[in-house]
Amino acid sequence: MEWRDEGIILGTRRHGETSVILETMTAAHGRHLGLVRGGRSKRLQPVLQPGNRVELTWRARLDEHLGIYQVEPLELNAARLLGSAVGIYGIQTLAAHLRLLPERDPHPGLFEALGVIAAHLDDAPAAGMLVARFELAVLEELGFGLDLAHCALTGSREGLAYVSPKTGRAVTREAGAPWADKLLPLPAFLRTGGEAWCDHSALAQAFTLTGFFLGRHVYEPRGMDAPEARAGFLAALARSVAAGEDAA
Repeated sequence: MEWRDEGIILGTRRHGETSVILETMTAAHGRHLGLVRGGRSKRLQPVLQPGNRVELTWRARLDEHLGIYQVEPLELNAARLLGSAVGIYGIQTLAAHLRLLPERDPHPGLFEALGVIAAHLDDAPAAGMLVARFELAVLEELGFGLDLAHCALTGSREGLAYVSPKTGRAVTREAGAPWADKLLPLPAFLRTGGEAWCDHSALAQAFTLTGFFLGRHVYEPRGMDAPEARAGFLAALARSVAAGEDAA
């Protein structure tokens, strides 16, 4: 068995004295593991870092085997990401979300999104918006997508301001006013066609929203806690965005 594909590195773990097991998100083969012989060498260590985009060749005798990776660098993002807490925690958070999906299950949309986010993780406001949208996409891929296109009560596509915690459907500000204290705020940048700008408050609302549904539909049923990296990312993001707003 053999295939070639592009991948973005999610992580590694040691295997023996000189090798590593490499975890990547690939374009056509989903989240996929493989052994890299000599992966702890000085030549390969800088390449096998989370966030780097690589060209992969995978070989195995049978499809269900772990297999062997050959890796060539395409885009080295790791050094840039290691320069900020947002970058470090961000790529760890994305990897944790992708591990919620079955191994080797293709998700080309998430692969493309991961590549875009990896290119922007050193820009805190952009990173926040992209990761929040990524969490919505992960919920969608897991079968728990939210309906943010129109109001559940009126059918309107305008004035959407809340999400029902019971149904995951959007509600307009007017229709939701009587139950505002029981609804989750919907920041404008998460709406279909929403504006491409947000502040600290909007980001906090977005991650409260996605965190609520990840907890209800994913973490709690699986007996899991939210990944520690996500809390680290949110804390680093809040500090960075607040500092930028103060400077402005």
